[in-house]
Amino acid sequence: MIRDRRLLAGAVFVALVASIAIAAWNYDRLLDWYSPFEFDKPPNLLTPLHLHLMKAKPERCFAALERGNIAHTRPAPYEGRDGCRYSNVALLQRSGVSYGGRVMLQCPALAALLLWERHVVGPAAERLGNKVTAVRSLGTYSCRNVNRAREGRLSQHANANAIDIAGFTFADGSRVTLLQDWNDTDAKGRFLREVRDGACTLFGAVLSPDFNAAHRNHFHFDMGPGKICR
Repeated sequence: MIRDRRLLAGAVFVALVASIAIAAWNYDRLLDWYSPFEFDKPPNLLTPLHLHLMKAKPERCFAALERGNIAHTRPAPYEGRDGCRYSNVALLQRSGVSYGGRVMLQCPALAALLLWERHVVGPAAERLGNKVTAVRSLGTYSCRNVNRAREGRLSQHANANAIDIAGFTFADGSRVTLLQDWNDTDAKGRFLREVRDGACTLFGAVLSPDFNAAHRNHFHFDMGPGKICR
C-alpha cells in the first residue's frame, strides 16, 4: 500500500513537472491564445511580456506589424563604426500622427511607440478636449555615446533602439514642448507628465527633464535592457 502511494505520488510529480515544462516551452503560444497582442486594444498587464518576447524573437514583432496593417519597410541590417549597428529594424511609413521625419527603430521599440501614440498620447489629448496631430521627434538612430559624451558606453540610439520626443502639436494649432511647458502647473504640464508616465509602462527606459539637465527639452524612450522611469 505504501509502495503504491509512493508510486502514485511519483507519477503525479512527474506529470506535474512535465506539464510545467511543456507550458514553459510553449508559453509564447499560450500567451498568444490567452491575450493576443493587438495594436488596436489598450495595453494590459501582459503587454510588457509580449514586448519582451519580441526582443527575443523579432519575427513576432514583424508579424504583429503585418496583422495591425502598420505601414512599414524593413531596412537591411547595418554594421557601422565603433560598435554602432542595427538589425531587425522597421521604418515607419505612415501613422496616426506626423513625427516630422524618419522613424526607424528596432521593431519592439516601434511597437511600443505605436502603443504609446494610440493608447497614451491619444487619450491624454482627449482629456484636454483636443487631438494630437504631430509628435516632434528629435531622431532615432545616431552613432554616439550616452549624452553625446566623447567617451563611455554607447547610447541605445547607436543601435536604433531609442527615440527622443521634444513636443506635440494639437488639432487646434496649439503646441506643447518640454522645454517651455514641463514646469507648467496647469493642463500642459499635466499632459506631459501623463504621457511620460504612460511611456514607462511600455519602454524599458524613459527619461524626462526630471532625470537631468541633458533631457530638459525632450523625452528619451528606449527598449534597452535597463528599467528606469524618471
